[in-house]
Amino acid sequence: MVVPVILSGGAGTRLWPVSRETFPKPFMKLPDGESLLKKTLLRAASLPGVSGILTVTNRDYFFSTRDEYASARTGKTLGFDYVLEPCGRNTAPAIAMAAFSLTESRGEDALMLVLPADHLIEDRRAFADSVELACKFASEGYLVTFGIRPAYPETGYGYIECGGAFCENVEEVSNFFEKPSLELASLYLEKGNFLWNSGMFCFRAGTLLEALQAHSPDVFEASLSCWEKSRRNDLPLSLDEESFSLIPDISIDYAVMEKAQKVAVVSAEFDWNDIGSWSAVSGLVPEDESGNRIVGTAVMVDSGNCYIQSEDRLVAAVGVDNLLIIDTPDALLVADKNRSQDVKRVVQHLKLAEHEAYRLHRTVHRPWGTYTVLEEGDRFKIKRIVVKPGAALSLQMHHHRSEHWVVVSGTAKIVNGESECLVRTNESTFIPAGTPHRLVNPGVLDLVMIEVQSGEYLGEDDIVRFDDQYGRS
Repeated sequence: MVVPVILSGGAGTRLWPVSRETFPKPFMKLPDGESLLKKTLLRAASLPGVSGILTVTNRDYFFSTRDEYASARTGKTLGFDYVLEPCGRNTAPAIAMAAFSLTESRGEDALMLVLPADHLIEDRRAFADSVELACKFASEGYLVTFGIRPAYPETGYGYIECGGAFCENVEEVSNFFEKPSLELASLYLEKGNFLWNSGMFCFRAGTLLEALQAHSPDVFEASLSCWEKSRRNDLPLSLDEESFSLIPDISIDYAVMEKAQKVAVVSAEFDWNDIGSWSAVSGLVPEDESGNRIVGTAVMVDSGNCYIQSEDRLVAAVGVDNLLIIDTPDALLVADKNRSQDVKRVVQHLKLAEHEAYRLHRTVHRPWGTYTVLEEGDRFKIKRIVVKPGAALSLQMHHHRSEHWVVVSGTAKIVNGESECLVRTNESTFIPAGTPHRLVNPGVLDLVMIEVQSGEYLGEDDIVRFDDQYGRS
């Protein structure tokens, strides 16, 4: 029985301003309204015999991941396990931790199917057929990867050179090659025995760990040390921060796949898209007679071959061609479609300038719900707060700001210093600076509030947590 291992991380900087550090690419909604993470889960869950999913993700994404999974209709009862990383250390450490977890819970022969959370594959039947082939060879001790037959000379993907065929759609791997120049990519396409490297794998957990120990002993030893130092009785399993940060930052391709001898590639018959840029996203939307693809509301005057995506506002374009226009509440991207790979440079500039827009949306997700900054200025900030049913903010205090809460809908149970009260729709309360307070939604519907902050400093780091049901105190 195969266990899907979903790797959910990565900043997705080429998909800014929708993908950001605190709400990255796997969580962004595609034009059909579903996230890449949810699609990956549904595809994995549809495989025959799958009864559980192991997800490796950053600890900051755990609650968002759990919410995505809870909203997915898989049609079966699944067990969900998690390995939470304190920071990103690439795919080799992530896969090693998943292998340790499966070895401990299911034994060294446990088959693991490694799936990045940000790939789009629509043909589930063909996907299942390819996975079945991969499992057959993985059971025989092969490290199996999945290759995609190239449709054009893509320079943004790695390539796999195939050797002799084991059987139909399964070949021996001769070499791995990094992202090539256009000239080299064209040559690979012409030769016909090269496949795009999809970044999906299948192998026995024990086989992977043996290969890691043989070919990258430093990665293996550091990963093993972290695993042994992590508190594995706590669920979800959160990896030891100090030892995890010492594991070399390296991909599984470099650490193992390029060095091992017994490596096979399944030539996938399914569709595949890694949604690596806005050009890739635009291809998911039907075009109009002028070649425009629109998500949201737009007025196009003498304009063609554009992709427009707007969450809230009307976008009007006049006399333009071949543009990407991505509008979010706090950031607007306008780019030549031919330069979609360069969007990541915007994120680099924002990081250097220490601008929050590379990291946060105006709406920020928290374990208890969301908050949206509506307006802010000198000594004030206004937020819309949505608290999920049964959820609670931490018992906390602020040194530099006071808060005025107005309930828009629902009922709030509020701890304010030594007192506790219920505040209903159209009622309000005031929290002075320095006062311990807590907000709870005791109802079965979302609690919606407006918060007005005032004070000399309104940063999110002005918070002292005394108690928190999400482990943040």
